[in-house]
Amino acid sequence: MTDNPYNPDTEPDLYAAYASATGEQPKSRVKLVRLSDVKREHIDWLWPGYIARGKLHVIDGDPGLGKSTATADLAARITAGKPWPDGQPGCTPAGVVLLSAEDGLGDTIRPRLEAAGADLDRVVALTGITSWDEEAGELYERMPALPGDIGRIRAAVEQVGAALVIIDPLMAYLGGDVNSHRDQDVRRALAPLAKMAEETGAAIKLIRHNTKGGGNNALYRGGGSIGIIGAARLGFTFARDPEDEHRVIVACTKANITAIPQSLAYRLVDSPDHGCARVEWHDGPVGYTATDLLAASHESADDRADRNDAAAWLRGYLLDNGGEADALTVYKAGEKAGFTRDTLKRAKKRAGVKAEKGGFDAGWMWRFDDEERTEGSTKGAKSAQSSTLLPSLPSVLPSGDPTRCDRCGGPVWLGSGKCQGDCS
Repeated sequence: MTDNPYNPDTEPDLYAAYASATGEQPKSRVKLVRLSDVKREHIDWLWPGYIARGKLHVIDGDPGLGKSTATADLAARITAGKPWPDGQPGCTPAGVVLLSAEDGLGDTIRPRLEAAGADLDRVVALTGITSWDEEAGELYERMPALPGDIGRIRAAVEQVGAALVIIDPLMAYLGGDVNSHRDQDVRRALAPLAKMAEETGAAIKLIRHNTKGGGNNALYRGGGSIGIIGAARLGFTFARDPEDEHRVIVACTKANITAIPQSLAYRLVDSPDHGCARVEWHDGPVGYTATDLLAASHESADDRADRNDAAAWLRGYLLDNGGEADALTVYKAGEKAGFTRDTLKRAKKRAGVKAEKGGFDAGWMWRFDDEERTEGSTKGAKSAQSSTLLPSLPSVLPSGDPTRCDRCGGPVWLGSGKCQGDCS
């Protein structure tokens, strides 16, 4: 085995030799960092599992779900140091920088923040940039643009000691020379934003609207290039609860720096004193993945009716058979009752049923979750998942890869370690 001929310690001598021979300085230099010289660091969490300091986050969802109201609620918690929606302790109070192109400051944004209990002295809105028009010979105001105005955003962050920057929506703030559907353009715009986040320690939340296409893969549903979610370290999708049209589910679509966090839910409720809606968070996690939510959004009324009928049949069948049965037997009995395999699989979660491997050589067994074993329970899988979140990152995840289920390889819930893949 031959040694690598490159030695970074001798590189200055090479530069000197090049300059002596040519009379010019080299136009480029290689920068190498030996990993043994790098100081190991831990992720600095504002909200463990959900918001990380110094990182980009993406929020995707259809209009009308309250994404901006929910992010205002989170901003308020940061400014006041209030506990997080899952009960984890709040952060040290810090500032927030808002870039909002769709809502008025006086009639919408301030009332939302006040309804959420924000310390308004810690919040600044970057509403415009005043520039000089040389041709017209006058000042004019324009919207901030990425990447050109990242330095100005940084100045706002430093002015209020911001721990969070919200850009809502992202597409309104991309510069005129940035094609949001071109990966190279998007990365050129977001790379310096990510660098600013890392250097200041501020978390950045980029809000997007969903597209109509993209199928059930949540990574492809947000507007613009795949490079946007690619640049983010955490991504979340907001979607209506398939079982409750008045409730919104927040499910993780991407997590590069932690295990998949548990999905949460909220409702928008009236705040008469402030003339706006506010967020009321559901107590505990909910049993939906981003894929579940997008699949449900494509489900017809007839499909939902079939799934509900199948869930009712499945509960009755398992109750009549001691609370469990092997999957093949369930499929055969279900087909005789008029339900296809696919319908039964979709109904499994609704019925509060999980699949577990019967043994090394055995097949899969379908049985009630422990909380669903008592006859007469009608709570379904969502209640079965409604245990209290742990106050810190998990130490009870399955062995091996901590983000994957040992049985089926699917993602696991942060905190409880429960599989949200084929085993669920």
